[in-house]
Formats: sequence, C-alpha cells, structure tokens
Amino acid sequence: MNKLLLASAAALSLSACARLENVGKAPQLNTPTNGNEHHAMMHVPIPASAEKRFVRDEASLWTSGRTSLLGNQRAQQIGDIITVVVEIDERAEISNSTSRSRDGSENLSIPSLLGIPQRINESLPEGASLDSAVSTTSSSSSSGDGSVRRNEKFSVRVAATVVDVLQNGVLSIQGSQEVRVNFELRELLVSGYVRPADISRKNEISYDRIAAARISYGGRGQITDVQQPRYGQQVADILLPF
Repeated sequence: MNKLLLASAAALSLSACARLENVGKAPQLNTPTNGNEHHAMMHVPIPASAEKRFVRDEASLWTSGRTSLLGNQRAQQIGDIITVVVEIDERAEISNSTSRSRDGSENLSIPSLLGIPQRINESLPEGASLDSAVSTTSSSSSSGDGSVRRNEKFSVRVAATVVDVLQNGVLSIQGSQEVRVNFELRELLVSGYVRPADISRKNEISYDRIAAARISYGGRGQITDVQQPRYGQQVADILLPF
C-alpha cells in the first residue's frame, strides 16, 4: 500500500512539474513532420507506363491527367489531400413514464371449532380473541419518470491526407488541424476510411460517409487547464466511496 502511495505521489509530482514548465508560455504546436500525413505525402506513387500515357494523350484533344481542366481531381492515392466536411446538427429527445400499484389482504378467523375457540378466549388476555386469528394487509406502489434531451451542433472543415490505400481500394485518411489564439490551442483530429466513389467532384467528403470515423475537437491551454479539476480531486473522486 505504501509503495502504491509513493508511486502515485511521484506520478503526480512529475505531472505537476510538466505543467509548471508551461507557466507564462503559450502551448506548443505539434510538429507536422512527425505525423503519418507527412510520411504519406513523402510517398512516391508508382508512375503510369510511358506507352499508356502516350496513347491516352494522342486519343483526345484534352489531356486526361489530374492537372488537366477536365481531369479527375479526387484523392485516389497515398499523399493526396481531401477535404472533410463535418456538419453535425443532431437533436434527440426520449421520454418515458412507468407506474405500478398492488393491493392485497388476507384474513383468517376461527369463530367456532367444537367450542375450542370459546374456551381459549376465556384464558386469553382482555381484548384478545380467536374470532380473527390472522389478518394481514399489504399495498405497494411505484412510479418512475425519465427523460433524455440532447442537442449538438458542430460545423468545421479540415484537410485530411490519404495515408494508405487498402486492397479493396478504400482510402485510409487522417487529418489534423491546430489553431492557437493567445494562450489557448484548439485541436481537430479526423480519421477513418473512405470509398473513392463517395468523394464529390470538389474533392470533398462528408463525415457521415466515413467508415469508422473518429472526430476529436478539443484544446489545451490556460482556459482548458482552469476548467479541469485538479489531479488530487480526480483521484479523490475515484477512491472515495461516498
């Protein structure tokens, strides 16, 4: 137990020291070159053969390459960039009500049984009698009401990078965005899997067409730090039974 307390205290001390290093400083931005997006952009795609490229260019007055006016500008290979549109405007409301009641009564009396009750009543204390030997009543009732109401609205656009192309042609994308205003840093992370057919002509994809979508919007900085409970309070909330 003592070792556990010492380890917890050491971990809290290290966390506190890390937080003290940011006193009076703006939160640092993450280096873009350390993520999967940078490595995907550095990936060199396999070029098309010279013969196919020559036949394609000779068959039309317009070139069909990606740099052409009529070319396909959709993301399709590792390193391509695609715009993810996140527009969440959801509202959910659930309400239920239940009620239950029950009444019961039992009565057992022995007014006459070969004169035995009368003889017994003579020996019983004053007021006692077997005329009503057993009598019970019971009643119970319960009721419950519950309601859930949720309203979420979130609208943002972020550029993501194709980091992998699966064997079935599905694109794996990852995107990140960081915006720092004064001493507060806002982070937006997007990842998931996209079918090339779902990408619009503008090279955009809606969040509801991304499989296994993971969207995170948060921040770090002075305001976020003030809104978070202290480490000791968080530990106390977990350990205290009441």
